[in-house]
Amino acid sequence: MSTISAIIQARMGSTRLPGKVMKSINGRPMLHWVVSRLQKSRFLTSVVVATPDTPENDDIEDWCRMESVNCFRGSESNVLDRYYEAAKAHHADQVVRITSDCPLIDPHVVDLVILSHLNNYPAPDYTSNTIFRTYPRGLDTEIFPFKSLEIARKQASDPEHLEHVTPYLYTQCQFKNLSVQNSDDYSHLRLTVDAPEDFSLMTIIYKHFGERFFNWREAVSFLHSQPDLLEINRHIKQKKLACEMHSR
Repeated sequence: MSTISAIIQARMGSTRLPGKVMKSINGRPMLHWVVSRLQKSRFLTSVVVATPDTPENDDIEDWCRMESVNCFRGSESNVLDRYYEAAKAHHADQVVRITSDCPLIDPHVVDLVILSHLNNYPAPDYTSNTIFRTYPRGLDTEIFPFKSLEIARKQASDPEHLEHVTPYLYTQCQFKNLSVQNSDDYSHLRLTVDAPEDFSLMTIIYKHFGERFFNWREAVSFLHSQPDLLEINRHIKQKKLACEMHSR
């Protein structure tokens, strides 16, 4: 059996919404909801928060310790190296990359991407539901073998590749990629938190559903039942990587 570790990159230094990972939604830090939803996955063997080893991120480590959540601290600027060292420390055969600004990450979607990756032959070097977007932004799930991460860590030098972890895997022709897509296209929806407007929408969604687990389709149905809510963050633009449009 493969050891499959979800590694959540988390830091306090967000440009558009500083400290967002520890901002409260329903009385708990946003990071709590990311971790707790991932813990419902059927196939993940561990969930690890990977945060920079700088003093401003001590609160993240303190929260992880208090909640008995695995935490790894590494380079702030070289996130690729941070992922590699975190995966190595937790003996991960397969690495699932998750970002901490996705409090609606859905374990069912995560499991679908994992199964698609493990059941495909020949084995892909990188599998993702973001190569061709059909899921709402905020359900982003990427999985790759440790060996792919190791190759990227040895060979990548472009600052974008070091900061964003996976671009090297989907821009280099040496890697075999697999795309996971939904039957319907919901890529126009934002269920992620980059800006204050995103956070406002997320607090409304969580207030509606309360403490119970709800899946992404329930969240989308709620938003469609109140179309005005979709206008809250419709104008927010996602930052683009220079290499992204050339590779996808």
